Amino acid sequence: MLAAIAGISVEYYTRLEQGRASRPSREILTALARAFRLSNAERDHLFRLADERPPQPRAPAAEIRPGLQQLLDSLDDTVPVTIHDGRLDMLAFNSAATDLFGPIFNDGPYGHNIVYQAFTSAGLRIVLGNEGAEQLARVATAELRKALSLYPEDELLRSLFRELLRSSSEFSRHWERGEIGTWSSAMKHINHPTQGLLAFDSQMLHDPESDHWVILFTPAAVTATNLPY
Repeated sequence: MLAAIAGISVEYYTRLEQGRASRPSREILTALARAFRLSNAERDHLFRLADERPPQPRAPAAEIRPGLQQLLDSLDDTVPVTIHDGRLDMLAFNSAATDLFGPIFNDGPYGHNIVYQAFTSAGLRIVLGNEGAEQLARVATAELRKALSLYPEDELLRSLFRELLRSSSEFSRHWERGEIGTWSSAMKHINHPTQGLLAFDSQMLHDPESDHWVILFTPAAVTATNLPY
């Protein structure tokens, strides 16, 4: 049955099970992973067992895992939480995050993409201040470089890169720095319209199966040592 689902002969499948077959091709490994309904982690392990490099995903998962959604909902009114994917598309944020960042995420041709918002949002510098906006622009550019290396065939990312390179001299300046990577933690300062200057210790948690990132913003006291100026 599994041999038929994988599209290989019963004889070859039997030899694979008994360790008598030659090293399977990437096509056979892909077919076996599909037949066994392996998770991405299990599929990657199968490829490594066969001395093959695991396939690169074409795009992050489109839907948030129920557990992450539950986390988002449970912290709705207490701790600001945002979730974005490896494309830097903002997938969800709870009401506490909306209260802080609502003015930043304007609609546009690239939706709530963080990189696009970092260089086009009119409310960005009002909410984050000059230093915070500069920090976000730097991090977003480094994240975009990483995303393009992970998903080189993703037309949305390629189009976003071309658009920012064409329209934003600030993006070009950051891109020329050549930075790549993810900042796992940072101190964020928010200019709240009614509460004044607020400080948050932001921590990023990664769900590698979906390539989703959860950012939790823990309130911190504004002190002379963490002021943005």
